[in-house]
Amino acid sequence: MSAGQRTENGVRPWVRAAMRCGAVLAAAALSLPLATAAYAAPEPTPTITVAAGADPLADAKTTLGPMLDRLHQLYQEAEAATEQYNAAVARQAAQQQQVADLRARVASQQAAVNAGVDIAAQLAAAQYRSGRASDLADFMLAENPYQAVVIAQLLDAAGRSQKAFLDRLKADRATLVELQAQAEQSLVQVTALATQQEAAKADVAKRLAAVEDMVGSLTGAQRGELEELERRQADEAQLAFLASGALGKGERTPSEAGRRAVAWALKQLGKDYVWGGAGPDVFDCSGLTSQAWLNAGKPIPRTSQEQWAQLKHVPLNQIRPGDLVVYFGGATHIGMYIGGGLIVQAPHTGDVVKVSKIGAMPILGAVRPDPDAGADDKGGGWKVPQVTVGPPRIAPSKPTTVPPRPSNPAPGNQTPPPSTGTPSGTGAPSGSGTPSGSGTPSGSGTPSGSGTPSGTPGAGSPSPTATEAASRSASAPASASPSAL
Repeated sequence: MSAGQRTENGVRPWVRAAMRCGAVLAAAALSLPLATAAYAAPEPTPTITVAAGADPLADAKTTLGPMLDRLHQLYQEAEAATEQYNAAVARQAAQQQQVADLRARVASQQAAVNAGVDIAAQLAAAQYRSGRASDLADFMLAENPYQAVVIAQLLDAAGRSQKAFLDRLKADRATLVELQAQAEQSLVQVTALATQQEAAKADVAKRLAAVEDMVGSLTGAQRGELEELERRQADEAQLAFLASGALGKGERTPSEAGRRAVAWALKQLGKDYVWGGAGPDVFDCSGLTSQAWLNAGKPIPRTSQEQWAQLKHVPLNQIRPGDLVVYFGGATHIGMYIGGGLIVQAPHTGDVVKVSKIGAMPILGAVRPDPDAGADDKGGGWKVPQVTVGPPRIAPSKPTTVPPRPSNPAPGNQTPPPSTGTPSGTGAPSGSGTPSGSGTPSGSGTPSGSGTPSGTPGAGSPSPTATEAASRSASAPASASPSAL
């Protein structure tokens, strides 16, 4: 056997040498500095895999979920305060109209009493001279037809019986006194409503200030995350609502007025939400729905609570476009159904009129402004409008669309309520963002309007001169009464 073929312990020498060389090379490689790794191929970027059923926004929900819940609560509180303000404005406008009507009746009754007093005096003089009433014919030359009719009746009574004439005059006097008392009471109620309106306005200011403080404290990134979280929550709520079958199946045909109301509401898309707004350029939730139906030829109450209380309730599975969907337990929000599981609404401060999913908020129920109107079959089957669902929007309001922040006067220095019968006229929002007594909503993108569901000015506040005139009217009969009374 040759030397190259000899083995040591059964292993050939060259194999043992190769093994030694491999071990040395391996040790050298391990001892190299880390910097040499720069020449190695880059490692692939690790991919984040989400397990089935996991929520990519779980962290955001944990950190921002309570913040979003709080923001929603502030929005609801601000809108509830706004609806209370709208109700106070509507009540005051109605009371002012009653004052105006009573004032007109007082004036007419005062004219009748004055005419009767004059006739009584002339009658007494004529009877003293001749015992006849025929010389009173010249009293038929009255200033207006109403007064001529009244005087004619009085003369007829005088011709039949002086006692009947005096009884008629006393009855007119009693009616006048009653009307004057009603007018004075109405003025007192207007004053009380003005005070309530001011209190409601201050509550709105406080709620909106809380919203603005919270929204203003958020960074742009936080607002974006909150908006995405809100979108996800709205999608989940809509899916759950549709899956429940509460909406029913198929598209129902609206009434003719319902078609007009939907078309008008959709023309307002993109206009700012502003508390107390009832158009033409700004709206709150009930301002949009009330104006839409007013323009469709059907006036409805101004506030969401009154719309819920006074309009006919319909099951959700019978809802048709144009019907109104009421939200939250206190009926503090409202939108208009347009079909396809969508509503058009004025959502909250900082947002705009937009299309939203019907199930995104807790539904209280639905109401129909025109329950006696049948489906407009002549107009054809309803086709859901081709509109884009508006994305969530969390942003500060425009400075001119929020009321001044409420002041905190020291105890004992509070401003007393008005002492006169004339409202201050500072209740409704104005073009400067400071509530005023203007009648219709302005076109400046700021809150305006009397809060009534019409676009025309309501009855104005009774002026001091009108109040003084009523007082003078109340005292006039006593000074002009003949001795016969």
